[in-house]
Amino acid sequence: MPTVSAHVARTLAQHIDHVFGVMGNGNAYFLDAIESQTDAVFTAVRHEQGAVVAADAHFRASGRIAAATSTYGAGFTNTLTALAEAVQAHVPLVLVVGDEPTSGPRPWDVDQIAIASAVGARTYTTGRTDAAATTVIAIEHALTYRVPVVLAIPYDVAALEAGPVAEAPAPRTPAPLAPRGEFAEGMLDEIADALRRARRPFLLAGRGAWLAGAGDALGQLAGATGALTASTALGRGVFPDQRYDLGVTGGFGADGAMALVREADVAVVFGASLNQFTMRFGELFAPGTRVFQVDVAPAATHAHVGGFVRGDARIVASALVSRLAGVQNSGETSSDGPDTPEEGSAHQDSSGVLNTPWRETVDVAAARTYDEAEEFADDGRLDPRAAARRVAELLPQDRVVVSDGGHFIGWANMYWPVASPDRMMMVGTAFQSIGQGWPSVVGATRARPEATVVLTSGDGGGLMAIADLESAVRSAAGRGIAVIWNDAAYGAEVNLYGLKGLAEEPMLIPEVDFAAFAGAVGAEGVVVRTLADLERLRTWSAESPEERRFLVLDLRISGKVIAPYQQEIIRVNS
Repeated sequence: MPTVSAHVARTLAQHIDHVFGVMGNGNAYFLDAIESQTDAVFTAVRHEQGAVVAADAHFRASGRIAAATSTYGAGFTNTLTALAEAVQAHVPLVLVVGDEPTSGPRPWDVDQIAIASAVGARTYTTGRTDAAATTVIAIEHALTYRVPVVLAIPYDVAALEAGPVAEAPAPRTPAPLAPRGEFAEGMLDEIADALRRARRPFLLAGRGAWLAGAGDALGQLAGATGALTASTALGRGVFPDQRYDLGVTGGFGADGAMALVREADVAVVFGASLNQFTMRFGELFAPGTRVFQVDVAPAATHAHVGGFVRGDARIVASALVSRLAGVQNSGETSSDGPDTPEEGSAHQDSSGVLNTPWRETVDVAAARTYDEAEEFADDGRLDPRAAARRVAELLPQDRVVVSDGGHFIGWANMYWPVASPDRMMMVGTAFQSIGQGWPSVVGATRARPEATVVLTSGDGGGLMAIADLESAVRSAAGRGIAVIWNDAAYGAEVNLYGLKGLAEEPMLIPEVDFAAFAGAVGAEGVVVRTLADLERLRTWSAESPEERRFLVLDLRISGKVIAPYQQEIIRVNS
């Protein structure tokens, strides 16, 4: 007769096809049922934090919810940093854990419900008669609110017989949020009118626009208005026409591109929270720019927003396109702005003179180009900018980039273009944590088995999560690459606090041989001290997956080169 754990496993597997975790006393029966009674794929990691990170990365790379699992007590507490990251990043996943028995806590138990609640995750606890229904409710909650949930199986309940497993209903998820009411309609009219009259329109999109499937609608809106476009770091590639796209905004943006953004007279932001990094600490837009925001959040998320519409990015973008087309079809004209939303259409000023759309008058390719750098920095070590540019030339085109946290995050975001937002993920940045890079490879690999998965990590974060180097190598053998920016320091701390005169010894790391680490777990490691040492990446990319191993590039870079986004942070903190 199926147990409570089997009810959870079999119900979960109807909606989730991948589970990541570490086996222990509290989840042993659950994992036995996953392996023997379902088609779900279980992938073992070596640290419980890595289980949640892998499930997080799986969703970001595929859009499909995944599950993580750990035992109770210490196994559960090991998941907390990754769980907090998933909450902050609005990533739906289900964390299946063991829990204290219903008779009460043992010495090694903790109040897991309270701890999960403290980082923003709700817990659902299964019983003997409601395990399947509770599992569906947990999945439904995760998908509805885009947050992780904890699904707890008490220790003395896990192996109890629970009768036949009933067919579970599919989780209900809310329909896309459409703007409602006179105020929303009025604001849509106002945004459409502002875009119609704008001489230098600009559209900015974030990860929320990608999750809403707004790419095509945003492309139509950009074409209808002649707008320049750009994205947040988590929305890269959401606009289908890259000819007029300025790349990433904020500290990762090129100076020329960010200068053009400040020239915009009207900016409409879709599915982006406008955090301090995207907004360049308040300096992204010029004081005279009219800024509108479209988001599913209850209200505008930045003080510079002058008009807000709560709604799904795709629905709102399509509504704006229809409004602009309606004006064109009705024959209405504007005395001081564009009179037609057609692709490439000219703008007509009050004197009747036709003006070329703004985006046709600027050199977008030149604006989004970053400065060149010599091979070596002043201290004789490899300049990370030169290394990043060369790595970009050698990486396979069909790639998914996963990033750990740390000073180095700017280099991949600046120099390694990706095709779409689900091919660049930064697990850890929402909670400002490091050490989540290696297990991100595991989740991304399971989500995108056809692509090359490329990890960008620092030596500090790489060491913090080193247990799951083995997991990454095992999961992505033959099609995984790790680029370790090895400056023998916690670079962000050196830049922020070392420059203020604080003692640097706690910020330094003895130089570690990551290439040797790679060899110890069956990967190929290469120490890179010159650009010529990157030749192995070129030959590796030309080989078939069957004849190559996971490749770890240990870049011995200079810590003296400060990324532009870090320079902004230093300026603000000074």
